[in-house]
Amino acid sequence: MAEDSLVTLDATREGVAVLRLNRPEKHNAFNPEVIDALSGHLDELRGTPTVRAVILEGAGTSFSAGADLEWMRFAADYSHADNVEDARALADMLHKLHSLDQTTIALVNGAALGGALGLIAACDVAIAVKWAEFRFSEVRLGLTPAVISPYVVKAIGPRWARMLFVTGQAFDTELALRMGLIHGIVPDLNALAQESEKLVDLVFHTAPGAVRDAKKLVDDVMWREINSGLRHMTADRIADRRASDEGKEGLTAYLEKRKPRWAE
Repeated sequence: MAEDSLVTLDATREGVAVLRLNRPEKHNAFNPEVIDALSGHLDELRGTPTVRAVILEGAGTSFSAGADLEWMRFAADYSHADNVEDARALADMLHKLHSLDQTTIALVNGAALGGALGLIAACDVAIAVKWAEFRFSEVRLGLTPAVISPYVVKAIGPRWARMLFVTGQAFDTELALRMGLIHGIVPDLNALAQESEKLVDLVFHTAPGAVRDAKKLVDDVMWREINSGLRHMTADRIADRRASDEGKEGLTAYLEKRKPRWAE
């Protein structure tokens, strides 16, 4: 399979891009080529203001099995420097996904293991079919989920993360929903597609710049003491938004009882 088809990017529908992990015969497992392809597509999307929503999904019956075991066998013979370079490539790709300006939606169509949970946690919204299973499997291989941990701990909190990281136990969608790894469960793939359409419709009613700023706002206020510095920062943020072109357009559209230009 050509390297550029390991991850496909379909942006034919106006305003929506679909990133698909495309190694169904390997359950969409990661290797350096997959990570590089994802990273390249994310760079492309970052420079595409016409894309409003980015959907991440897996081909076949799995979302992703995490790291490719063949790759891991080769990595066992890597030097420390080679392992650092490999890990930083994954870290950079996850950061690109997490920091995209657009709304990102993970559609979990099956099993998600190891590093795949980092992809899910790095997205803004995650919906899973009811039979999906999850596992932080790293400790079973003598490893730790180090690179994905910032996004996972942010998504589910340190207490759940510690338990699941150290036990490596499998868990279902009900627990994933309860801890906050996913935001919804659907009964089948048809319902997953329908939920995707509903989410995209919501995205098309949002102001792109406000979405970008709202995502950054969460990162900037998370776990900070509510002191005068934080109060002033948030006051400055809403003042900036009110004075922005989008803020003025949104208020004017509301008062004139019409759709704002980004929702037309």
